[in-house]
Amino acid sequence: MDTPADLRFKDDEPRIHPTSELKGCRLGRHVTVGERVVLREVVVGDYSYFERHAEAIYTTIGKFCSIAANTRINALDHPMERLTTHKVSYRPNEYFRYLGVDGDFRERRRAKLVAIGHDVWIGHGAVIMPGVTIGNGAVVGANAVVTRDVGPFEIFAGVPAKRLKLRFPPEISARIEALAWWDWPPERLFEAIPDMQSQPIEAFLDRWEGRDG
Repeated sequence: MDTPADLRFKDDEPRIHPTSELKGCRLGRHVTVGERVVLREVVVGDYSYFERHAEAIYTTIGKFCSIAANTRINALDHPMERLTTHKVSYRPNEYFRYLGVDGDFRERRRAKLVAIGHDVWIGHGAVIMPGVTIGNGAVVGANAVVTRDVGPFEIFAGVPAKRLKLRFPPEISARIEALAWWDWPPERLFEAIPDMQSQPIEAFLDRWEGRDG
């Protein structure tokens, strides 16, 4: 006899808006892809979501990431060392027959992977440049242009983006990293959410560190 479904949990299949465009992507459980989002060769972890009109290419994204509208992750690189930066040199197939995509240039782009950790919030209109790594728990402000790596739990904003402050003192950030709550099973998350909503961060950590399950 089949085991009855646990009514606490919703269907974990990704939700993809019909106007979005995805190619070569892998999506985790409960991922949401909003209106007119464009993703190319992107790996997205469980529970992460993209709001409308976001774009990403050659990127890995952790769990529980919040990616706001109009963001651009791994913004297109152009070959500034060539005669022209125009795509006629690396995508001539769009204009001419018998000339294909420049495979070397495409591999150069793929090599500049963007890596985003867990529980990262990327604000409205932010641009993440090629090759950047963003650590767990970081925040990128609206309309920021991120040209260098962002450490765990750092808050970056501006053009070019710079560190404003840390979300938490280093000892608290280290405890959150060790807790790795983003890897918890849904049963444990379900139990912990009321405490997330009501308890200060230190009280939450005191209660949930070292608990089984």
